[in-house]
Amino acid sequence: MSHNRPGGRRVPATPLVVTLVGLALVSAVASLALGSEPLAVSGVIDVLRARLTGAPGPDPTYDTIVWELRAPRVIMAMVVGAGLAMAGACMQTLVRNPLADPYLLGVSSGAGVGATLVIVLGVLSGFGIWALSLGALAGALAATGLVFGVSMWQGGITPLRLVLTGVVMSAAFSSVSSFLVFFSADPRATQSVLFWLLGSLSGSVWDQILPSVIVVVVATGVLMALHAWLDALAAGADVAATLGVPVKGLRIGLFVLTSVLVGVLVAVSGGIGFVGLVVPHLARILVGALHRNVLPVAAVGGALLMLWVDVAARVVVRPQEIPLSVVTGIVGAPIFLLLLGRRHYTYSGGDA
Repeated sequence: MSHNRPGGRRVPATPLVVTLVGLALVSAVASLALGSEPLAVSGVIDVLRARLTGAPGPDPTYDTIVWELRAPRVIMAMVVGAGLAMAGACMQTLVRNPLADPYLLGVSSGAGVGATLVIVLGVLSGFGIWALSLGALAGALAATGLVFGVSMWQGGITPLRLVLTGVVMSAAFSSVSSFLVFFSADPRATQSVLFWLLGSLSGSVWDQILPSVIVVVVATGVLMALHAWLDALAAGADVAATLGVPVKGLRIGLFVLTSVLVGVLVAVSGGIGFVGLVVPHLARILVGALHRNVLPVAAVGGALLMLWVDVAARVVVRPQEIPLSVVTGIVGAPIFLLLLGRRHYTYSGGDA
């Protein structure tokens, strides 16, 4: 089978997804034993067995570290990784640009302004543990609304207009965040802002997991239901319209869906680079360009990658943590360069 045929498979998608899910589950258990304080895997399994079956409680110290501190973080890492990978695949199709990532529309920069307002100025402090996430989500949605409004005012949502508007707005919001940080009188607040902007899951708690899971699951269902339309859109607006796809409505729907998905994820994790850019390309190399194969492979692959990125962030310089974008940049940049060097790799039927 030709490497250049759009949608041409190289690995059967279903066995690959099953394999990746198995690896993710094993990795999740292993990651619970890793951190600033290494734990025995047997002790981790005892905690999980007790919590999931109602058996007699294990060592209280193990229970606190595994269930209260690390388990929410592990689950959140997998949810964020899956969501960012799918958002990246969707965004690359929406703007027909292989360099697009989930943050192209200014969502991350807008979230950064909201988070900076919370950390530096104490905005929304009355919401407790939810203050940072709510501030970031509000900033993300405000940025999305502004990009959408400007695009529609200029003549409608088109790939080029979205890219240019998103890039300009991202720069503007980043400047606002930098301005707030520059004039902050509290160096600890400044450090917190910078750490958050580079991505962190250290504040993950059980209460924040369910909203993120719901958004990712709903987005997955919608994108999988639209997989044929996504294939057509990736081939071009004219081709999609010829096949009966409502191009304008689909673009607006994808814009809104991706913005909400990324906004929710950024609100709980900060800005994490490269996952939404690299993972969709890896998925296309493995299973071809058809979205019914790309989306599930990208989702599980993103979850697995983010799980181990978070582990590396916790253990490389323990007891301190490395921002997640530092790890994803170190790992993702060489991978992406290798992808660009593949002679037979194509993106949606065209040379990448």
